[in-house]
Amino acid sequence: MNVIQINGGVCAPLGFKAAGIHCGIRKNKIKKDFALIVSDVNASAAGVFTQNLVKGAPVVLSKQHLASGYAQAIICNSGNANTCNANGMQIAEEMCKLVERVSGIKSDDVLVASTGVIGQTLDIAPMANSIDELYANLGDNSQDAAQAIMTTDTVEKSVAVQFNLGNKVCKIGAIAKGVGMVCPNMATNLIFITTDVAITPTLLQKALSSDVKSSFNMVSVDGDQSTNDTCVILANGLAANEIIDSENAHYKAFKKALNYCTVKLSKMIARDGEGATKLIECKVTGANSVKQARNVAKTVIKSSLFKAAMFGADANWGRVLCAIGYSGENVDVTKIDVEFQSKSGNLPVCENGFGIEFSEDKAKKVLSEEEVKVNINLKIGKSKASAWGCDLTYDYVKINGDYRT
Repeated sequence: MNVIQINGGVCAPLGFKAAGIHCGIRKNKIKKDFALIVSDVNASAAGVFTQNLVKGAPVVLSKQHLASGYAQAIICNSGNANTCNANGMQIAEEMCKLVERVSGIKSDDVLVASTGVIGQTLDIAPMANSIDELYANLGDNSQDAAQAIMTTDTVEKSVAVQFNLGNKVCKIGAIAKGVGMVCPNMATNLIFITTDVAITPTLLQKALSSDVKSSFNMVSVDGDQSTNDTCVILANGLAANEIIDSENAHYKAFKKALNYCTVKLSKMIARDGEGATKLIECKVTGANSVKQARNVAKTVIKSSLFKAAMFGADANWGRVLCAIGYSGENVDVTKIDVEFQSKSGNLPVCENGFGIEFSEDKAKKVLSEEEVKVNINLKIGKSKASAWGCDLTYDYVKINGDYRT
């Protein structure tokens, strides 16, 4: 099955419209802060959310609304997380009711999300006063919606693909926001996915829950897990494929296309981490299980010392081995190989757990690229995994030193 990347974001699949406007939650009037995604028909729905014990009210409410397995719209604001607020649930419910008022979609079929500062009261008035404008702007406006869910993101994050199920052309589209408070432990901030594939809610949930283990769960910007992490998907069936109700070849094809999208977004999120100058990919091979490979990759990509070394283009490979050593995985240190790689070439730095000679000039060149890979071969098995992160820069501290004020 061929997966072809196309344009359109969440509006690429049949029957989806989106909008994004500035409603006044954010002080900067040129930054959009209110988004809406709507399906023409009710859709199978699934979601994966933060595992943080402190959860934003939108997370709690969306989980309740997903209990039926169906939804038709997603509403989101940026600039305020609606977390740790006494009236948070009331505000989240009112956001869903705003959608019902303008569209007729039942509020229980609306998923809600918020992102921004934690612990500040969210006023419903700016959204209530702007919901008519937001609804009127619904159309092929995925980019506007992607911009409206951004916080300190520097670019919007969007992807869409086309593929065939039997003789039917199917599509998946998605937008995301990332930056800070991004840690591998589902999910990663906000991800909204749409598809015109016909699939049961049960299998849609199974596909999404499985997918995040190799995509969003493998991203880390700073090791902090958000309170509002939300990844939801709507599948409205308008592609008219034979409904996927078993784990057959069509289910596997759908999972492949979904993973293409989620891995693309994972890399975008990692690349645009707060203050980041480069995308770092940690690829682990030769592990004795996928679980081991994932844990080693995540541990390395989360290491502040390693991330700082990548910022300085310093081939300090000892920090890689150090992280592997405290990953909790039973590995044979005397077998580990480490190599840095970028478009400027490959740089082996460690063989069988010991350092080897390399050119510092070449190392500087390899590690100064915008995308850098650290390849780790444990040489104890046949399993592999990849994780994505970014360097740790001065700007990260500057951004988060006065994030609230």
